[in-house]
Amino acid sequence: MALTGTLKDFGIADILQLIGQQQKTGVLYLKSKDQEVQVYFRDGNIVRAESVTRKKKDLIGNMLVRSEIITEQQLESALETQKRTLKRLGDVLTSSGAITAQKLKQMMQLQVTETLYGLFSWKAGTYEFKQEDVQADGDSITPLRAESVLMEGFRMVDEWPHIRKKLPHDAMTFERLKELPAPNPKNKKKEEDDFDAAFDDAFSEEKKDENKGEFKSIGSSERKVYEFIAPGRDVRKLVDLSGLGEFETCKALVNLLNLEYVRAHQLSGRAASASGVNLLVRVGGMVARAVVTVIVLAALGFVGSRLRPDTWDLGDESASSFADPAAQRLLARAQQARIEAALEVFRLEKGALPERLDALVEGGLLQREDLRYPWRDDYYYRRTSERQFILLSPLR
Repeated sequence: MALTGTLKDFGIADILQLIGQQQKTGVLYLKSKDQEVQVYFRDGNIVRAESVTRKKKDLIGNMLVRSEIITEQQLESALETQKRTLKRLGDVLTSSGAITAQKLKQMMQLQVTETLYGLFSWKAGTYEFKQEDVQADGDSITPLRAESVLMEGFRMVDEWPHIRKKLPHDAMTFERLKELPAPNPKNKKKEEDDFDAAFDDAFSEEKKDENKGEFKSIGSSERKVYEFIAPGRDVRKLVDLSGLGEFETCKALVNLLNLEYVRAHQLSGRAASASGVNLLVRVGGMVARAVVTVIVLAALGFVGSRLRPDTWDLGDESASSFADPAAQRLLARAQQARIEAALEVFRLEKGALPERLDALVEGGLLQREDLRYPWRDDYYYRRTSERQFILLSPLR
């Protein structure tokens, strides 16, 4: 099966679904800017996912250190042994007793799922699926059904915006306000029902609100995250320690915030300073764009003045002097450019487009003649029901 193309034409979900349904075996190669991921399938199930361009912090050894499962010294010792024996890092760590085989498998499964779910945020890129023999390594991870990855991926895409409203910065820290209620074994079924309800919400056509998909009871994820909350531990650290993944950890934090079991603290001074710098950069960028637009407007105005009929000496003052299609196109494009530039300056200054283009004349951004065809008296625009301006040119 030859399968290749761009992600704009065929999305990640479509590709995974097709390979899963047809129970194909092979490797899916994905590239997007500076990212490159390889997903390995066997009989339609995902048995491995590797990021060729994975950052150092996302390597399994560093993940274990950040999660405080092993120490930095244990990792360095294991890497030295790996160089001598050429064994896999995981085998070295388990044989030395630094980590259990079960815990290692859990962390490797997390590494794979985080790589897969990250694909759903890709907006562009290329893909290519090659049918080739792939061996499943049951000791490393449990094979994942493509349909399960799709369901979880859709849920994440749907709920992330609501989570980010509550947790806009990874530098946020938290404080416990009250103890969690004792776990009730009868709530196990309710947690599963809540998960199904949250998944159903992801495909619901009904009006969505800010609390959509947020659990209203304390589950195992909330309890695990709650236990790791301590002074100085920010969102990123809690993600590392919980071993739940970024999405599940943040979702649990949002639920704890909504139910008032924890309170979020403001950003640290350094982070707040960084936010201030970012704000200055954004404001500076807007000012720079406005200045550039004004310069362009002035240049276009000068050029436009050279193109106006009253400055041309053509020997014939009749409108037929501009009957030449090439001259009409040149005049129309120059006028359109001036109006568009003036609209952009008005938008930057006022925060919105004007109700009518006459406001550009009243504000001194254009001359009245700029709103008229050089060979006709009609206004150079019309307005749609959405109150948007459509610039007209009879010679498009």
